Amino acid sequence: MIIKRSHVRSVRVTRGGFTLAELLVSMAVLIIITLMLTQLMTNATAINRTAHKHIDTDTQARVVFDRMALDFAQMTKRVDVNYYVKQRAAYNGHGNGHGWGRGKNADQGSDQIAFFSAVPGYYPSTYSVGQQSPISLVAYRVTESNSSDPAYGRLVRMAKGLGWNALDSNPNSNQTNTPYPIVFLPQTIALVGRPWAAAITNSNTCNNSPNNSCDPDYEVIGPGVFRFEYFYLLKNGFLTDWPWDRRDDTTNRFTISDPPSIGLSQVESIGVAIAVIDPAGRALLDAVSPDQIVNLAGDFPDFKSAHGLGNQSKTIGDLENQWKTIVESTAQTGRSPSGLVVPPEAAKTIRIYSRYFDLKTL
Repeated sequence: MIIKRSHVRSVRVTRGGFTLAELLVSMAVLIIITLMLTQLMTNATAINRTAHKHIDTDTQARVVFDRMALDFAQMTKRVDVNYYVKQRAAYNGHGNGHGWGRGKNADQGSDQIAFFSAVPGYYPSTYSVGQQSPISLVAYRVTESNSSDPAYGRLVRMAKGLGWNALDSNPNSNQTNTPYPIVFLPQTIALVGRPWAAAITNSNTCNNSPNNSCDPDYEVIGPGVFRFEYFYLLKNGFLTDWPWDRRDDTTNRFTISDPPSIGLSQVESIGVAIAVIDPAGRALLDAVSPDQIVNLAGDFPDFKSAHGLGNQSKTIGDLENQWKTIVESTAQTGRSPSGLVVPPEAAKTIRIYSRYFDLKTL
């Protein structure tokens, strides 16, 4: 069989490799695909990391709010019972709980609150009384004054077990080996001194003076909670930082105990807002300065209402939205509103939560 040369030549051509242009196009396509896959994996990793951070802060917020729900649900709501809650006047024996600690800013800072609740509390074995009361003095605060305290810049809770008025022994306020009995008005939390003083102070005094605020009965309940604010939802729908309707303030009252019949009767529920940072974000802030977390807390505005004669200036969600705006801005610029240096990655780990607790008042 004779094969023509032209045919052989055509066969050789068909068996040739890729051209240079084809190889270049193939490599370009491969590089593009690789870059796309790398970007997808990077995004997935970032999303997964962020999700884990949110899981941590979500868990902390859930624990804090669940504990508060139990405490508020069992709150002793009587007109002859003392409360340490924020209200119109400065603290005069019946409490205002506003801005204690205050971080490094004079006009802002986490709130404090103290009240009696039918929940079990710490009852040290050194107490000589043979009976234990289910009533406790419950208090919440963010430790902001003693930077050497392990709880510095963290939400802490105290539940101090109390005895009843009918106790055979009536220990005075300066004794530490016996429980001080629960009493009603005109007795106030402030006038008892030790061991109740820690519920209404947030100083760095850690000795046996009546101003002792380093009470061992405080425990860290929110290690990532660095900002704590509360306010009131009244039964008429107003949101305010006074626990009564100022339009009806014809008696020019100063506290919920003046007149004593008011109490918390006008409050439908207490709203609580918290700012939570995850451990990695806190570590970044602490690397800048040990005080940075408390300084940052001072940049989150207080809840301040201006109802006056009924002008409603606050609605549900306003405060939380202000806080979220600050977090987003800080994460973008690396600076807080007051100019604090905040690593953007630290700001990105902060989340804002709020919840309302029904007081079931009459």
